[in-house]
Amino acid sequence: MNLLIVTILIMTILLLISLIYLYLIQTTGKPSGPKSPSHPQKRVIMIIVDSLMDEALQSLMKEGKAPAFEFLMNSGSYYPKMVTGYPTMSVALDSTLLTGTYPDQHKIPALVWYDEKNKQFISYGSAQKEIRKLGPKQVLTNSLFKLNHQHLSKNVKTIHEELKDPSGSINALVYRGPHTHTLQVPRVLNMLNYLQKGDKVKAPTYFSYGLLSKENPANNQIHIWQAFGFNDKFATNELTYLIKKNGVPAYTLVYFSDNDKKVHKKGAHETKGIEAADKQLQKILNTYDSWDDALKENVWIVMGDSGQSNIGTDKNRSLIDLRKLMNDYRIHKINSPIKMDDQIVLGLNERMCFIYLLDDQLELEHIAEELKKDDRINFAAWKSNDSVNVVSGDEPGILSFKPNGEFEDIYKKSWSLDGNLGILDLKTTEAGMISFGDYPDGLSRLYSAFFSHTGRYVVVDAKPGFEFVGEGSPTHLGGASHGSLHREDSYFPMIVTGTSTKPKTERMVDLKEWILRIIRKDADK
Repeated sequence: MNLLIVTILIMTILLLISLIYLYLIQTTGKPSGPKSPSHPQKRVIMIIVDSLMDEALQSLMKEGKAPAFEFLMNSGSYYPKMVTGYPTMSVALDSTLLTGTYPDQHKIPALVWYDEKNKQFISYGSAQKEIRKLGPKQVLTNSLFKLNHQHLSKNVKTIHEELKDPSGSINALVYRGPHTHTLQVPRVLNMLNYLQKGDKVKAPTYFSYGLLSKENPANNQIHIWQAFGFNDKFATNELTYLIKKNGVPAYTLVYFSDNDKKVHKKGAHETKGIEAADKQLQKILNTYDSWDDALKENVWIVMGDSGQSNIGTDKNRSLIDLRKLMNDYRIHKINSPIKMDDQIVLGLNERMCFIYLLDDQLELEHIAEELKKDDRINFAAWKSNDSVNVVSGDEPGILSFKPNGEFEDIYKKSWSLDGNLGILDLKTTEAGMISFGDYPDGLSRLYSAFFSHTGRYVVVDAKPGFEFVGEGSPTHLGGASHGSLHREDSYFPMIVTGTSTKPKTERMVDLKEWILRIIRKDADK
């Protein structure tokens, strides 16, 4: 009898525990502490090493200083010339990766742009001087809230929104997902009125974003001298925490940002950042019993996001100051609201720039023709109706193009072409096939820029070796820079292990469909 009573008592306690557990799941969305999510047999871990480039990576591996990269490359497939989006700036590229669309659909034009509808100069954080001029609160609001919840089109879905399985985002700037997360707002940011306690974002199941959100309670790489958590060590600590807790979801995007800073400062051949990233990769692989075990449990995708072009050391020659080239016009001052007499707004994105014409009396073609005279500018382009027109100081005439014509590129997209093909280094065959030279996938990428947002604007691209500067914009003399359509900025390498499936094309825009195919195929096993 006593045994029966004890048994009943134990079963009652267990039942109560189960009910409390279920209640916690229903009311908080997940039980306190990490849990093992529902996931396919193999998970996809994608690590972006910002500004990772093939030549520097190959050079480091030859020296034997990148054992983790070398192990992954030897264990899988290597794509040295993946084509990125345009402009070749972080947030536009992240949006292309996660939505599988170019800016004409995802509607994130660039890192810096002008919102014609609301008459606002938008920056998601380009340089410290620019941030000071605009105000930290404005830039933080743009990058943390507006980028993901207002500017990124509601007509496209991110990988996180597409998946039925849980997913994760670690330090990625574009992260929109199906779950609501309350930010961990430090008191100082609350006191400065930059953020409010209780501020929320829509993100994936697992969401790490520097000091504002972390999964690992012991992760302390978040001080001011550690970029408030936007560093490779923080990202590594977050991922290894999930691995140890068996919480790696179906898809995890991890962003390594440190290499980009070193390349900007030292140049495109700099390898110290890659060597440091390799050490973080080693820590991640060492979380498993063996590196081979890491490959058995996950599909690993380690990749860059864009290239960079070396910038010269002569300040007067290497930096193209558009304020001087356009000194006949009244150019908007970024630290003040748009004024009635402003004629021009400059959306500077390092080696690419949107030049917005607020004055209806100014002609797009005239501005483009004037700018092409500077021998540091590769091309200037503008839109007329559904066509994009391009001129260059190195080539005579004009090139006009639009979709749906008699020519077809290697990505099976048809185009109507008229004029001098040499302006964009295009070639066609008698069969009507288009091949790209200095501007990979140049037609789709450039065309998308003119349908990414409204307004009257000219797009200008700098030649390799040069970058645009203006009020508060970053400069990289003796270092490297990106932003342009040119191949030096457009190619990035990608290492893949753990899957035999391949992306439809070697372009960033086609990676989303491929990732979903990997996960869903594996889930069906």
